[in-house]
Amino acid sequence: MLKDRSNKLTGKPGSEDWAKRAPARAMLRAVGFKDEDFEKPIITLGVAYTNATPCNDQIRDLGDMAMEAVEKEGGKPFYCGTPVISDGETMGTEGMKYSLMSRDLIADCIETMHEGYMADGILTISGCDKSIPGSLMPIARSNSIGLTLYGGTILPGKLDGKDVQIVTAFEAVGAYGAGKMTEEQLKAVECSACPGAGACGGMYTANTMASAIEALGMSLPGTASHAAVDRDNNISEEKKEDVIKSIKALFNLMEKGIHARDIMTKEAFENAITVVMSVGGSTNAVLHLLALAKEAEVDLKLEDFNKIAAKTSLLGDFKPFGKYVMSDLDKIGGIPMLMKMLHTEGLIHGDCMTVTGKTVAENLSEAPDFPEDQQVIYPFDKPYAEAERHITVLKGNLAPEGSVLKLSGKKLDEFKGPARVFDREEEVLDAIMKDKINKGDIIVIRYEGPKGGPGMREMLAPSSALMGAGLGADVALITDGRFSGGTHGIMIGHIAPEAQVGGPIAIVQEGDKITINPKIKSVSVDLSDEEIAARLKNWQPQALKYKRGVLAKYEKLVGSASEGAITS
Repeated sequence: MLKDRSNKLTGKPGSEDWAKRAPARAMLRAVGFKDEDFEKPIITLGVAYTNATPCNDQIRDLGDMAMEAVEKEGGKPFYCGTPVISDGETMGTEGMKYSLMSRDLIADCIETMHEGYMADGILTISGCDKSIPGSLMPIARSNSIGLTLYGGTILPGKLDGKDVQIVTAFEAVGAYGAGKMTEEQLKAVECSACPGAGACGGMYTANTMASAIEALGMSLPGTASHAAVDRDNNISEEKKEDVIKSIKALFNLMEKGIHARDIMTKEAFENAITVVMSVGGSTNAVLHLLALAKEAEVDLKLEDFNKIAAKTSLLGDFKPFGKYVMSDLDKIGGIPMLMKMLHTEGLIHGDCMTVTGKTVAENLSEAPDFPEDQQVIYPFDKPYAEAERHITVLKGNLAPEGSVLKLSGKKLDEFKGPARVFDREEEVLDAIMKDKINKGDIIVIRYEGPKGGPGMREMLAPSSALMGAGLGADVALITDGRFSGGTHGIMIGHIAPEAQVGGPIAIVQEGDKITINPKIKSVSVDLSDEEIAARLKNWQPQALKYKRGVLAKYEKLVGSASEGAITS
């Protein structure tokens, strides 16, 4: 229980506001409040539920459990739902334009409820990619007392004795288009890939962000790797326990007066980036961590990712590039085990505060040690790949503000090729399926950025089609859009400035020679500054695509991908 409540909503007996708050108390009585409830702390439960996607299908059950847990701890919970857009289901469609936009909308929805009702503490529960950062952003924005809980990873499906998951289905589309898979085989993958509730099982964006936020200190240790449900599709015992522990942690934070920005420091963000690099996480983590840092008023820059990449080896052997999924990490100790390894090597700041009310180092003293008899996480002396072989920030005359390359452990000194230019994702997928892309090509997809899309769609459909067609090592793809955590291959996203605002990617022409050079962290087109300037002088932006509705608002408000593509 709070030592000193403000009682802003209900008024404190004996205070000047008590009489004025009588109408509010009258309305609260209609929803079950009794006299004693007006002295209890009010807790916002931000619950990102929908039955439209397995990632969030279990979230309402977790929300109901949290409601009961708040009551048992002596609080009064207010429930807050949010939109949820599934990247996997909307991939390659106009619906995908709502995905990244929904991150900021989720944050706005939760902020509106939490601040509007002047609540004392907050727990948010999320599942699908954008709902995870979207559920933490308002806590950082308002410097609230609170924490967030990941709804859990999906278990892998089984087909012919092998694990399959959602990216298997995307890559099967490319294999089918290339004549390497029959219609019956494609259907078998489709029916096996997602066996129940939970977010995509590999180290894709959901599991990456859950890991990053646990490392950041804003969710409880161990919660990132727990499965959403068991094989019978019932809420897992671990997730049930996560809910109860998270509510207890929230009340402890309120008792101690620990706010979000006491935890979300620059050093804490460095811990999060270190974990992302070591597990082989999604490039979307760059976008979301920049956005979270902006909300927390932490000075995090794109260059910070390269600084940390320079000293962090890739240790995790996870899908989409590796063998394992999140549930395999859970079996060997989860993120706490990995962070303990990193802390021992001096790569983690141990003195950062966390939502346990203890420091990172204090939490890790209870974490399991690195198990030798496994292959999910590699040891430091024999890593999956050396430092700077995963996420790298590139600049150059094609990306003056920056871009993001995901190597996934591959060695790439240089890649040169002719530009194949497309202004929409759908055009590229059609070209791949019709065998119009050749080895050595560099595909350029533009006008898919935050403003130009709008919404910065993920290019998983064409990138997976390239992999399925056997072109993953021979064709590069660059875009001012972004990539799914399930993407692998030679892929550069987040090109900034984007085409819509006059970034150099807007004037690339078919056949222009492009060079990608991770060694010098550059992506460039073989044109002089004078030629680029001349082409830009004759360039005109495309008309904005929406005149009304949320996407029209988003087009006007959203900023550069190099700063997290945020609207606030």
